[in-house]
Amino acid sequence: MRREIITWSLVGAALLSGFGITVAILNSTLYSAGGFVHSYLDSLARHDADGALELSGPSAAGGGSTELLVTDAMGELSDIQQVSDVANEDGTHTVTYTYVAAGKPGRTTFEVEHTGAKFGIFTTWSFVTRPLGVIYMTVLHTDDFTANGVALVTPAQNDPAPYLVFTPGNYEFTHDSTFLEAKPVDVLADEPGAGVPAALSATANARFIRDVQKEIDDYLDACAEQEVLQPTGCPFGQLISNRIASTPAWNIAEYPVIAIKGGDKANEWVVPPTAGAAHLTVDVRSLFDGSVTTFDEDVPFGVSYIITFVAEDELLLTAQY
Repeated sequence: MRREIITWSLVGAALLSGFGITVAILNSTLYSAGGFVHSYLDSLARHDADGALELSGPSAAGGGSTELLVTDAMGELSDIQQVSDVANEDGTHTVTYTYVAAGKPGRTTFEVEHTGAKFGIFTTWSFVTRPLGVIYMTVLHTDDFTANGVALVTPAQNDPAPYLVFTPGNYEFTHDSTFLEAKPVDVLADEPGAGVPAALSATANARFIRDVQKEIDDYLDACAEQEVLQPTGCPFGQLISNRIASTPAWNIAEYPVIAIKGGDKANEWVVPPTAGAAHLTVDVRSLFDGSVTTFDEDVPFGVSYIITFVAEDELLLTAQY
């Protein structure tokens, strides 16, 4: 009996010792400060937005739009490696990790603090500064854009709007529509609690320029069909002090080669003043001696327009001359 008691005591001691060793190992790895941060980063790598938000801690009031704190907007994160875990005098830990975000190497430092124990034995942690950043995105000359493929509408066109994002994370902003395009803008948010400014500028695409050029060219051709010295509603005309002796004949000698730029107002586009030339041929009888000469010259003119979108694929041009 005594031998059995001793045996079971030894078994119990071994089990307790093994359990203690297991707890110590887990507290130095999975439940360590570095392990806690790794769990958060692993959630980002797996595109687990809910898990990342839970680990990041309670949200503060305000701060920005949460539209990018979703799975579909999360960027690629890989090659996660812990660099250091430094215990500070105040009990906090400074944990640094390296990683690759959307193909770009990065490095981020987190501050975490001890918050208690799970089941009374496993150390628990929280972030001192919530691992979210703010991208202050300014969208110029349009309302809508995409962030990592997620469609968004800015609340303040041409003014910065705050969007909360996971850190670290790479975010690509762009715009592509019927008449507009934008060069993609990549933003790496890698510092918890920090704000990052960014700007996305929409420009006229090839179709926009082509369609407006054709509409202006067709309009000028219609003006040239008017057999008068001052075509109605047109940017060109010619004053002649003598009497005309033949029907005026116009043709467009040089079409204005237009450019399209963003206007000062939201959803407004402009064709800046652009030069062109129309050719007029008409016989002129002198009021002085009755002689007839031919006016056969180019008449310079200029065009300028404000453009607005009537529908997704329809434009309205308003002349500014």
